[in-house]
Amino acid sequence: MLTRLKVDGFKNLDRIDVRLGPFTCVAGPNGVGKSNLFDAISFLAALAEKPLVEAASIVRGGDSRRGDVWGLFRRTGERVTDRMRFAAEFVIPEEGEDELGQSAKASMTFLRYELELRYRQDSTIRTMGALEVVREKMVHINRSEAKSRLGFPHKKAWRDSVVKGRRTSPYISTEPEGGGEPVVSLHADSVAGLGGGRPRRVPAAHLPRTMLSSVNNAAEHRTLVLARQEMAGWTQLQLEPSALRAPDGFTAPRSMGPSGSHLPATLYDLAQAAQRDHPGGDRDIYARVANRLSELVENVRGIAIDVDDKRQLLSIVMTDLQNTEHVASALSDGTLRFLALTVMESDPRSRRLLCLEEPENGMHPLRIAAVIDLLGELAVDVNEEVDADNPLRQVIINTHSPSVVACVQDDALLVAHAGRGSVAVASRLSVRHLPGTWRCQGAADEPTVTRGDLLAYLNPLAAVSNNDDDAPRAGGKKVMDREDMRQRRLPLVPAETGAEQ
Repeated sequence: MLTRLKVDGFKNLDRIDVRLGPFTCVAGPNGVGKSNLFDAISFLAALAEKPLVEAASIVRGGDSRRGDVWGLFRRTGERVTDRMRFAAEFVIPEEGEDELGQSAKASMTFLRYELELRYRQDSTIRTMGALEVVREKMVHINRSEAKSRLGFPHKKAWRDSVVKGRRTSPYISTEPEGGGEPVVSLHADSVAGLGGGRPRRVPAAHLPRTMLSSVNNAAEHRTLVLARQEMAGWTQLQLEPSALRAPDGFTAPRSMGPSGSHLPATLYDLAQAAQRDHPGGDRDIYARVANRLSELVENVRGIAIDVDDKRQLLSIVMTDLQNTEHVASALSDGTLRFLALTVMESDPRSRRLLCLEEPENGMHPLRIAAVIDLLGELAVDVNEEVDADNPLRQVIINTHSPSVVACVQDDALLVAHAGRGSVAVASRLSVRHLPGTWRCQGAADEPTVTRGDLLAYLNPLAAVSNNDDDAPRAGGKKVMDREDMRQRRLPLVPAETGAEQ
């Protein structure tokens, strides 16, 4: 669970510092850089398991054909910075396994990871550059600091169930050596969890990948193995209709991919596991998914998996109230996206941090509240201890829809602006929170969203009306200019809600 992210020098992110709760909505106009926050998270996830240049090439803005990483650095006019810095505070599970099945138990579950990268011109390959590690650091955050560092309101029982362990030394550190060149050290976990053992030391400039991404042995680096798995699991969902509609073979993975692939196999596996746990468990899973889906689509009686033994295929089938069956290929894009999120809600194994762009896509405006409710319930309930029924899962969305903004809780909302001012910060992304929410306690000096800005966002028709000086086009009036629509067009949200916000 990512609780704080600081980024500088990546795309248009300049000294950005964002505190995150279980569910966060980042709202703002197109083109201000909301997606760059997701790209920064995706970049850190890729760096946790891939070489530096390969990780850069798969992030939006990198060029995988040329290996050009220059496009990921902050650019202002003709000036491009040559360094980027990241700091992430996050909570990891206490237990897990490494790639060889060895069990791992973290010596501390609340961590802070810092990484600084530099662009280095590579003279051996034309037009190609390289990334170089300047500094890498992983340290623990003490349990005594956890309440204030988490920031968002939560119950002590929840905090005690996720923040555990004891540690006195760093896991990864960087120090200058000899001629002043930085050396990155990897420190082992002792059995007692207090550090110890001779560290592995590598000159930072020689690292082809982060030191964290090289860790794979739970016997020596149990905490870092779990930290690496946590970061690598930070996922940007791209729920694609073609992937959601596709049937699965009997041997397909039983875990849904970021594109929504393997949705039938995942749901079938959940149903079979529930059936093994107790008789009728499969019916319970299908009924739960169907009930949730009926919040979006009224004409839903049931959801099931069609098992085709002859072709060895698994396919999703929805039955409507007239007992007519509809295969996945006949369902709308919005229905399939909602169904995928519903299956994730029922799957405690689903990815721990989910980033989703524009959840309103394909949804009728009157159904957006159901989508936001589902996304909120996907996230961990911080009023209850973490367990199999309340997994440590986090959801971050971005949107430019007033309907989404109107539906999210005020303390979950961040509003993105394109910064203005000096040349150095002309395109800087600014992320602001609402006054009176929990983020104010840790950022008292930072500007908040003004009432006027938020009301303008919630009532876009006012801006359209005020700025529309064009002569009427041939063919008649706009809908918003009809006399019978005038009394209904403002506000888009109830007056009492808008007045308070």
